[in-house]
Amino acid sequence: MKTFEIDNQNVAQYADLISAWIKEKTGGRGVVLGMSGGIDCSVVARLCQIAEVDVHLVLLPCGDDMKNTQSSRHAMELIEKFNFAYHIFDIKPAVDALLIATGSSGSGNSATNLALARANIRPRVRMTCLYQFAQINSRLVIGTGNLSERTVGYFTKWGDGASDLNPLGLVTKQEVYLLARYLQIPNSIVDKKPSAGLWDGQTDEDELGMTYEQIDAYINNDTSGNPETDRKIEKRIEMSKHKNSKIPVFGEILF
Repeated sequence: MKTFEIDNQNVAQYADLISAWIKEKTGGRGVVLGMSGGIDCSVVARLCQIAEVDVHLVLLPCGDDMKNTQSSRHAMELIEKFNFAYHIFDIKPAVDALLIATGSSGSGNSATNLALARANIRPRVRMTCLYQFAQINSRLVIGTGNLSERTVGYFTKWGDGASDLNPLGLVTKQEVYLLARYLQIPNSIVDKKPSAGLWDGQTDEDELGMTYEQIDAYINNDTSGNPETDRKIEKRIEMSKHKNSKIPVFGEILF
């Protein structure tokens, strides 16, 4: 449940509050952050910096995907502007090695399911790499998923949805933009269309069939302002319950 609202008047206060929360939760340990060149990870990187938490950015391209979408350039723009430590690891060999031959799929598969299953390998491999890097260096993995994505289940289970702490979990996308401008994130990052980079030309809002502004309106007002969009949002909420719920365990008493 959302318990606060960030606006132009209190954005500085919340930047400090979230930074202080990061410092408390990390307990002096450094963090590893997957850097995609997007707005969410850029905001979290800057919040860690303000918190004086040692943050190491890791770029995880799959072949040329980050280069083709200019994500690498945007990431480097942020890194150079704020002097972040970083590493780059190409995950393409690992992703290719994990692809299951189409003939091994079940009889109930569809082209859509096959494409999504393959696309979701990337964020899962990226998270595996982040946790490996974190363990080698005695760090925590910090998440970057915002409330808008969580509400409609727009993240990969056991992929970008996995982390040790998540400072944006109750922050809507519009609030992320407010924080980004306050934190002086480069305009090239703030102004571009959000994309998970799952395939060439992919954008979040095109894939979702709705805008983040509509999702945020639904979160804040119980309606996006459009009945058809409300139904889409509610369908996504229902379909993605398993992503936001605790794993069922036999014999567990639920309260």
